[in-house]
Amino acid sequence: MTTDDADAPWLIVGLGNPGPEYAANRHNIGFMVVDLLAERMRGSFKRAQKAQAQVVEGRMGPPGPASRRVVLAKPMSYMNLSGGPVTALRDFYKVPTAHVVAVHDELDIDYGVLRLKLGGGDNGHNGLKSMTKAMGADYHRVRCGIGRPPGRMQVADFVLKDFSSAERKDLDWFVDRAADAVECLVAEGLERAQSAYNS
Repeated sequence: MTTDDADAPWLIVGLGNPGPEYAANRHNIGFMVVDLLAERMRGSFKRAQKAQAQVVEGRMGPPGPASRRVVLAKPMSYMNLSGGPVTALRDFYKVPTAHVVAVHDELDIDYGVLRLKLGGGDNGHNGLKSMTKAMGADYHRVRCGIGRPPGRMQVADFVLKDFSSAERKDLDWFVDRAADAVECLVAEGLERAQSAYNS
C-alpha cells in the first residue's frame, strides 16, 4: 500500500436488504453492524448523492492524526445488486479497493463467530458475488457467522428469516463485537484484527 493509500478514506459497507420487512433478517446483520458504527460516530444515515445507498461520513479511531476518514454505507439496491452502489461510492470518495470492507452474513461459520479476511471467493453470497463482479475480489470482508439452515430448510428461506429467539439473546453482543472488529481493522490493520477477533 502506498503512502497515499494509507491516508485514503475507508468505505465500510454493510450488506443487507432495504425495508422494514427485512430489518431483523439474518441476511441483514451487515446493516445492523454499520448502524451501530454510525451510532458510535454519532452520525445519521443520509441518501448518497452519487449512488443508490445511504451513507454516514466521519472519522474512526482515536482522536488526532491516528483517526481515519470513513464512509459507512448501506446499499439500497437489494443484496444481489450491491456491486453497483458500492463501486459508485468507491469511485466518488476515491477509496482504494483494499480500503473497502464488506460486513456480511456467512453460512459456513457457526452463529456468533467472526472471521476477517482480504479477498477470496463469494461462497455463494449474492452480495459478495455482485461486489466482486463490479470491482474485483481484493476488498476486506468481516464475515459474521449465522450457521447452516436446520434440516431441509432452503438457504434462501433461512437467510431471509429473523434470528431465532435463542440467537437474539446474543445478537447485541455479536453485533457489538463485529463493530469492534471493523474499528480494529481500520485502525490497526488486518493482521491485528484477525488475531484479536478471528475465532
